[in-house]
Amino acid sequence: MSIGTRDRILAAALGCIEVDGLAATSVEDIARRASVGRATIYRHFPGGREQVLSETITWEVGRFFAAIERAIADAPDLSARIDLAFVAGGGALADHALLHRLLRTEPEAVLTELAVATDLVLGLVVAYIAEQLEQERDAGRMIDGLDIGIAADHLGRLFLSYLGTPGRWDLADPVQRAELVRTRFMHGILVHDSP
Repeated sequence: MSIGTRDRILAAALGCIEVDGLAATSVEDIARRASVGRATIYRHFPGGREQVLSETITWEVGRFFAAIERAIADAPDLSARIDLAFVAGGGALADHALLHRLLRTEPEAVLTELAVATDLVLGLVVAYIAEQLEQERDAGRMIDGLDIGIAADHLGRLFLSYLGTPGRWDLADPVQRAELVRTRFMHGILVHDSP
């Protein structure tokens, strides 16, 4: 399967960032790595370097969450999906060498871009959770009268927060993950949320 020009440019930009970092990556470097001319980059990214770098980070964040979505697809319910999302997401974050390097070498730039990407991802995560909550409601497992939109927004923000900063919770420990999901996520959402 051949990838489109836009994805090829984004992949090339990611490769440049991996080698040179955000600050040193130029449109010329990206064009050379993608085997396209500068004009092609500007055709796809009229904002130039800043736009292509910003969209590359958003693209990589999207790929990260798409991998999580694939990992949880077969889970039987929302509680299991959140648990598996912590496993997949925690492992992917721990193994993402580029992210760790950029946070060490260019924290201001990467955190600014990640904030923009995370806002976009939050909308997708909340929409996904809302669909899952509708399934929980239809299965009779959700508390009557719960506002799905508010609950989905709360759970989405909570998930992103704990994934990035788990605090005292060891997300590698299945017992702690189960307690986290039960007490911080599903308590007040599901009918049967007792220990």
